[in-house]
Amino acid sequence: MKERYAEQFPSLSFEQTRPSILEIVMNAPGKLNAADRRMHRDLADVWLTVARDPEVDVVVVRGEGGAFSAGGDFDMIDDIINDFGDRAVVWREARDLVYNVINCDKPVVSAMEGPAVGAGLVIGLLADISIAGRSARIIDGHTRIGVAAGDHAAIVWPLLIGLAKSKYHLMLCEPMSGEEAERMGLISLVVDDGGANDKALEIAERLRDGSASALRWTKYALNNWLRMAGPTFDTSLALEFLGFTGPDAKEGVDARREKRRPTFDGPGPL
Repeated sequence: MKERYAEQFPSLSFEQTRPSILEIVMNAPGKLNAADRRMHRDLADVWLTVARDPEVDVVVVRGEGGAFSAGGDFDMIDDIINDFGDRAVVWREARDLVYNVINCDKPVVSAMEGPAVGAGLVIGLLADISIAGRSARIIDGHTRIGVAAGDHAAIVWPLLIGLAKSKYHLMLCEPMSGEEAERMGLISLVVDDGGANDKALEIAERLRDGSASALRWTKYALNNWLRMAGPTFDTSLALEFLGFTGPDAKEGVDARREKRRPTFDGPGPL
């Protein structure tokens, strides 16, 4: 099974250590598993294949090498900033990633260790059961590069932790640990560092051995809370990608590359 997935989605790694449980692994060595253009597309599309696969009952998503994901890589962001065609394609993929995870009927468990940012965090927090190591570093990261908090944030953060905490963490890009995330209700469960994947597999086995129809229909019904927030998400994603056309995004990315504080131009013609 994993060989078939690897051929179709070559930017991702796949494991199957337990029957009927597919492990999707983000693996970009030296980049903290940041998503390039191909990984971004594969992360959006793999859920359609999972949903149709009779051999998969549960999915576990993790990162390789002690990190979950550092989000989108700078080369992909450069493409978004510099080319309308690339911007339109990545916008569609970002939209599909969120809705495909929500609409995939198979239960999804995430195992977050180390940094969990941006595009990777979409799956981490939209998973049906989200698990993090105690010192995992969860951060949205959008406003620090000069664009609105799009991706998944507006669809799920206010539902999980409320509007006041969401504004604080999303507007300031304030990071939180796995322990803080569990305390606030952003994730399902926190475990000792290094134990997230083992716990995720344990929970995946329990889900696999349960009633498939009961679990899938429960997921479908509960995810209507997220579907009701769809217009809010669509707006946030559109505003994020509008932001990529302005000067603040380029300055934000340049500052991150040069490891300095950005100097944004101010409000402009808002």
